[in-house]
Amino acid sequence: MVSQRASQPGGAEHRLLELGIDLTPAPTPFGAYVESVQTGNLLYLSGMLPAVGHEPKFVGRLGKEFDVEQGREAAHIATLNVLSTVRKHLGSLDKVTKVVKLAVYLATEGDFRAHPKVADAASELLRDVFGADKLPVRIVLGVASLPLGMPVELEVVLEVKG
Repeated sequence: MVSQRASQPGGAEHRLLELGIDLTPAPTPFGAYVESVQTGNLLYLSGMLPAVGHEPKFVGRLGKEFDVEQGREAAHIATLNVLSTVRKHLGSLDKVTKVVKLAVYLATEGDFRAHPKVADAASELLRDVFGADKLPVRIVLGVASLPLGMPVELEVVLEVKG
C-alpha cells in the first residue's frame, strides 16, 4: 500500500518506479467537467475519487461500511488517480515543482474521528513520489456524502514547470 519511507533523490518518475507503482490510465469524468485545468504555473485537478476503470472501488462511509485501513486504501487509490491525471496533463510527473494544496473530503458516519489517519495515506504517497520538500498544505473534512457514494474525494492544486 503506502510506503513509510521518505523519498529518495531523483525525479518523481524515478521514485514511482522505485516504489513499484505502474499507473493505470487517468480517470475519465463522471459528468460534464474536465479532469484538469492549467492556468499559468498552477494545475488544478477535479475531485479525484477511488475509482478504477471508471467504476467506484468503494461505496459507503467511513465508520459504517469501512474502517480506517479501508479508508486509507480508498485514499491511496484516489491519489493514484491524481498521479495518472497529472501525468496525462503534463506528460511527466517530473514537471511538478510543488504540491500546493491537498483537500481530503471523507464521507463519514456517526462518531468517526480518524480523519487525519485516513488522509495521511494520500499525503504519504504524494511525499514518496514528489519528495518531502514538495508536500502541500492540507485540509481534511468529514461530510455526509460524496459523489456516487464513494468515501473519499481529493482536491489537489500543483505548481508546475511552464
